[in-house]
Amino acid sequence: MIVKLEKKFEKVCTRLFFLVGMMMHSQAPIKIGYYRLGKTLGVGSFGKVKLAEHEFTGKKVAVKILNRQKIKMLDMEEKVRREIRILKLFRHPHIISLYEVIDTPSDVFVVTEYSSGGELFDYIVDRGRLDENEARKFFQQIISGVEYCHSHNVAHRDLKPENLLLDENGNVKIADFGLSNMMTDGFFLKTSCGSPNYAAPEVISGRSYAGPEVDVWSCGVILFALLCGTLPFDDENIPYLFKKIKGGIYTLPSYLSSSSRDLISKLLVVDPMRRLTMDQIRSHPWFKQNLAAYLAVPPKVYEPLRVIDEQVVRLVEMKTGFPAEKVVRALRKNRRDCYTAAYFLLQESSVYLDKTLVRIDNLPIVPEVSSNMKGNLNGDQYPRRLWTIGMKVVQGFNASEVMLELYRAMSHLGWRWKRPSPSPFQVKVLVPLGNPMEEHNIRFGIQLYKEATGFRLDVFVSTSPDQCSVAFEKCLVFANTVSYDCLFD
Repeated sequence: MIVKLEKKFEKVCTRLFFLVGMMMHSQAPIKIGYYRLGKTLGVGSFGKVKLAEHEFTGKKVAVKILNRQKIKMLDMEEKVRREIRILKLFRHPHIISLYEVIDTPSDVFVVTEYSSGGELFDYIVDRGRLDENEARKFFQQIISGVEYCHSHNVAHRDLKPENLLLDENGNVKIADFGLSNMMTDGFFLKTSCGSPNYAAPEVISGRSYAGPEVDVWSCGVILFALLCGTLPFDDENIPYLFKKIKGGIYTLPSYLSSSSRDLISKLLVVDPMRRLTMDQIRSHPWFKQNLAAYLAVPPKVYEPLRVIDEQVVRLVEMKTGFPAEKVVRALRKNRRDCYTAAYFLLQESSVYLDKTLVRIDNLPIVPEVSSNMKGNLNGDQYPRRLWTIGMKVVQGFNASEVMLELYRAMSHLGWRWKRPSPSPFQVKVLVPLGNPMEEHNIRFGIQLYKEATGFRLDVFVSTSPDQCSVAFEKCLVFANTVSYDCLFD
């Protein structure tokens, strides 16, 4: 009797499991916001990455599902916040795009661009050393993206082929900004982070560094890997590895062209002050060969807040039913929500990718420089530096015009400022937060410097760097979109 009951129970369980399985397969795909989730692309320490499809555009996206409890348990809250904050600043064809962040009580869903080509690391492993023209194309795209990061005062600090993704057209997308840091002029970073094989000597030595120069070293290591299929510094014994890096001990294969050898040797320089800058990399003969037109423009040409495409806004309204004014408002506030996601996804669909990557006839172009516009600051007053942090002002605007636009923007935002010296080119700013306790308000300073080819606007921090960065971005957005569309490059 007991045996019969057990067999009957076993049959019932089998049928039940079968029915549950059938129901699971017949269920509609799970939806998060306006995204239908599909297969799992990867599993990390605090969540999964799912392939998903945007409901209105049909475009594939990647959705990081970050479990709040696991993030907190692994003490990774700041890393996640930092990556989201940095990706919100960026819109560049060679940096992974952030479309939307969806918060729930248990999880955070981070919706980003999907790169179907996988990691550049796997591409190199599969093919070995690459042809110079292909390696150059990748390197030009990487430099363009990294230079754009630096123009926003962000150092990546963990550049390596594993963090460089390839899209369906074989173009590079820089990803994983979790170890990135905001850079402030006058302040140096000391954190030793990233992968040791790609880390600069000053990083593994624990010395202070500004930020851009360590990314340049990593780019040199990546270029070596692209051209040689191996790493310049590699050893299973970490102390020996560090010794090689600190001494700049590596061998350039004889099959490399003389021009590529010259560039690598000038990137992998132990002394950061003698290492090439981004401008010097751009001027190198090897880099300039077959350079696509869109890569020759200044890094901030890709800033989306300067130009909102009315046709795309109308398309969003037609396809989604979202009111146009809500879409425009979200774009102007640099949000990452359902409105901006639909806009960017539809915008990217209209900008086709081909062998030269992108059609740039719809991108804002720096205006012609008027010959009678000259700066009026004494260039000898400030020492010239090889590595600089800050925003470079486009040639064609004199110092007074730049400061006037900033004053107008700050007035519009209700900020207060004062001049600590007779110079009109230095100002201290106070951003009221509506708190009666004035010490809780944001404070920072702005200084305009004269350079050989124009001016550089630097920000020095009195309170929280993160708050100051966000606040000053608002000021620049207003100055750029309302007054001079191309004030900063």
